[in-house]
Formats: sequence, structure tokens, C-alpha cells
Amino acid sequence: MSRTRGGGGGADRGPGEIVNVGREQVHVVESGPPDGPPLLLNSGLGGAWFDWEPSAALLREGYRVIVYDRPGLGLSPAAAAPPSLRRDTALMGALAERAGRPVTVLAHSMAAFAAEALARTRHGLLRGLVLLDPSYEGDAWVPVRLAAALAPLAAAAGAVLGATRLARVAGPCGRRMVLRRTSLREDAVPEEVVRSVYGRGTVLGTVLAEELAYREMAADLAGLRERRPFPPVPLAVVTALGDVDGDDRKRAWAEAHERLAAMSPRGGRIELPDALHMVPLDRPDAVAGAVAGLHRTEGAA
Repeated sequence: MSRTRGGGGGADRGPGEIVNVGREQVHVVESGPPDGPPLLLNSGLGGAWFDWEPSAALLREGYRVIVYDRPGLGLSPAAAAPPSLRRDTALMGALAERAGRPVTVLAHSMAAFAAEALARTRHGLLRGLVLLDPSYEGDAWVPVRLAAALAPLAAAAGAVLGATRLARVAGPCGRRMVLRRTSLREDAVPEEVVRSVYGRGTVLGTVLAEELAYREMAADLAGLRERRPFPPVPLAVVTALGDVDGDDRKRAWAEAHERLAAMSPRGGRIELPDALHMVPLDRPDAVAGAVAGLHRTEGAA
């Protein structure tokens, strides 16, 4: 595993470094004391490192905070392989190894798929898991697998948007539309940083590819659950209900997260009735509290 410094911290290159992980390259941003307990943070579908900035600002006071962009997202170069549970779990595992000692993984939304898969396959890398409003699919079976075959078309669509400069308009506009539904605040970085990320055709193509892969990743995780038990690692599941419509849907979402928390005998759930889906951006206090609570639980075990 090798790395290239970002250099200068400009909006076009980012505040971190590019790390080579096998065939992939990922943008990694580290902060906090180098000898602090390591936290490994990953965003949900189509997210970027700056989704975590408000939470990282609190966490870096006592932890070594490692945030990374999946291939093709944020400021990571285009992916060599299409999104899949196997690829994303391998990337997370390699970055956990790079930390030098067991990490606490914080995974938002769809990133929880890879975090759970890592716990089931390589739990020795983990100190604990914090799943922030994690994706959950009760019926994850897919009749036909097309994500890998369609990934080149998604990349081509992104390339066209980038070449015609439409990405510079469509990407930031799409980001704002998503935040209006999932967040109570605006991005935590300047607008030019948001444009530098979501104005990239590579990012837009990768978002499409992740959308295509979502159901297959959920199905692969369901299969893994049948083959590999969940280890007794500390686990916190944070549930945001503020953007879930109707009492029945709120109850169903909370019950789904209860099932995730029950995977570990050391699992627990935190409910945020008024929070929206972008918990790392909106509720850094809840994120920091979940991490602190997880480590207290570990110490008492």
C-alpha cells in the first residue's frame, strides 16, 4: 500500500492524500493525534469526506480520525472495479490494517453493508462498529445481476456529463436537492469545494454505479449472514426518524435497526426522533456520544 500527498490542500486536490489499495486509489483525510485510538469513517451512497467534517471536528480532539472516499467519489480517482460488497469490504479492511491497530468503524447509510461484512469476515481488525442510520433491506434477493455489466455505461454517462460541462451544473444541483431532503443544514465546506467534487463527471458516474449495485450488495450481505456469524464486538446503531413519514414506517425502521443492534450481544441502539438521515453532518453530538458510549461499553466488558 503506497500513498501520494495531496499537497497544498487546495479544493482541487483536497486536504488529504491518495492511498493505493490494491488496484484502487482512495482519497484519505486524517486528523487528530497520531497515537490516538483510530476511527475509520465512510459515507453513504455518493457521499464525500466532508460529510463527516462536523463530527470529525469533535472526534479529533481525542481520536485519530481517518475519513476516506470510495473509488470515484469525493476526490478519489475513478474506480478500477465496479462497486460491490466484496470490493468495498476489502477496501475498508485494507485501510483498517493501515491504521496499525484495531479500529472503530463509523459507517453511514449504505457504507454499513461493508462495515457489517468486515465484522463477519475479519473481526480482528475491529474495536467496534457505529452504524449511523444504516441501510437495511429485509428482502434483498435480486433475480438478475446487472450492476457490473452496467457500470461501464454509468461511467460513460459521467464522462459525457464531464466533457460537456453539464456535470458542473447537474452535480452541485443534485447535491443540494439531496441535502434538502436529508439534512437540516448546508454543507460544512465552502461552495467551491462542493463544486470541485460534485462537478466531476467521474463522481456522477460513480453515484449511478452505486445506485445500480445497491440491491446486489444488500443481497450479498444477506447471503454472508447465513454463512458467517456476527462476532461479539461492541456495536451501536443510530436511528434517525425525522425524515421517515408515518408512524408505521417509523416503527418499521426502528424495528429494522433493532435487529441490526441485536446482531451483537454487546449491541445497542440510539434513537434520534427529530434527526434526518445525514446524521454525521447534522448531529455530530450524537456521533461523538455514540463513539464514547461504545468505548465505555468496551471498557466495562
